[in-house]
Amino acid sequence: MNHPGELEDLLRQLAPRVLAALTRHSGNFEAAEDAAQEALLAAATQWPERGVPDSPTGWLITVASRRMTDQLRSELASRHREEKLASRTPPEELLAPAADSEPLPGEDDTLTLLMLCCHPSLTPPSQIALTLRAVGGLTTTEIARAFLVPEATMAQRISRAKGRIKASGAQFHLPPEGERADRLRSVLHALYLIFNEGYTATSGPHLQRGELTGEAIRLTRTLRRLLPDDGEVAGLLALMLLTDARRLARTRPDGSLIPHAEQDRSRWNRESINEGIALITDALARTPLGPYQLQAAIAAVHAEAERAEDTDWPQIVRLYQLLERLAPNPMVTLNQAVAVAMVDGPRAGLALLEPLGRDDRLAGHHRLHAVRAHLLEMAGDHQAARSGYQAAARLTTSLPEQRYLHGRAARLAADAQ
Repeated sequence: MNHPGELEDLLRQLAPRVLAALTRHSGNFEAAEDAAQEALLAAATQWPERGVPDSPTGWLITVASRRMTDQLRSELASRHREEKLASRTPPEELLAPAADSEPLPGEDDTLTLLMLCCHPSLTPPSQIALTLRAVGGLTTTEIARAFLVPEATMAQRISRAKGRIKASGAQFHLPPEGERADRLRSVLHALYLIFNEGYTATSGPHLQRGELTGEAIRLTRTLRRLLPDDGEVAGLLALMLLTDARRLARTRPDGSLIPHAEQDRSRWNRESINEGIALITDALARTPLGPYQLQAAIAAVHAEAERAEDTDWPQIVRLYQLLERLAPNPMVTLNQAVAVAMVDGPRAGLALLEPLGRDDRLAGHHRLHAVRAHLLEMAGDHQAARSGYQAAARLTTSLPEQRYLHGRAARLAADAQ
């Protein structure tokens, strides 16, 4: 393994298995996470020179287990409680596993680990941070850079998340059957948010962050492998693939934004589109309908159109109507308004937007102003559209979106002269 990127990919694939094995063995998520990170760092330092061991997972578990053993022995010595604790601790728990040991055949605790990282005691930002650190194998520095916050801030967020899990008394096992559906929804939502932040960054100089979209897709693929019959897992993966397929066509060489209708579709990734369409077609045929499947179906309709003007907007409107009944959400209504405008005219779309201005969840969001401005421009009300674009530009913290919105407003001002 000569390429640094290949080693990095391998370590990120192994990270959740190592952490899960340590947590299952020790019952201490925080200590296991620290030990796993040290083992991964040791591998990143030693393997380029010495080569990847025959059993990389066993090597990492061994190194991490020894670190935990050393830490435990140190604590025992400092508290002068060796004899008392030794009487309660089986000797094998103070020994590292053999270097060639692997998890039990067929055993994969990644799903348990994902659900632990998305424990209901955590806020969505904490779930995201912990998922990227524990399951994704990203360092605190990488996560902080991705979300444009200081490393110290992200370290505190991750530390608090681990503290909350410990305080909740959560054990390393799958939640009871009755709680699993809700916890899986939290896992899917966290992965969805990670992908969205990568696809359209909420702030900063770049429109998208490929490291986050790539990580979200990788983790969702892992979840798909663990739950091959879950339609919503398949739907989320299909949605990510179909959306990410447009990534290269979304920006010009200078990083400026290209709207969906103006993109060069020959630059869309056909391999990702074909995989996404196959996934959603299979899921819709054999699993109960869910929100992620409907969103993926909408993305598939867009992907199947060779030109923007070939888009089957009536079908997209019907899919949004189903989605709104299944999972009412102001962002769904916002997107539906665009589709309705393409079928019934901009005034019909604007009528759908009217109630959203009174919805606190979206009233101050730049996308509401941007969509309204777009529909006003379609309707020929260029003065109101210009004001809308300017308002949207003031509200967004994404520099590429700001530049795009200011550009739309300036073009309308120039046309009016």
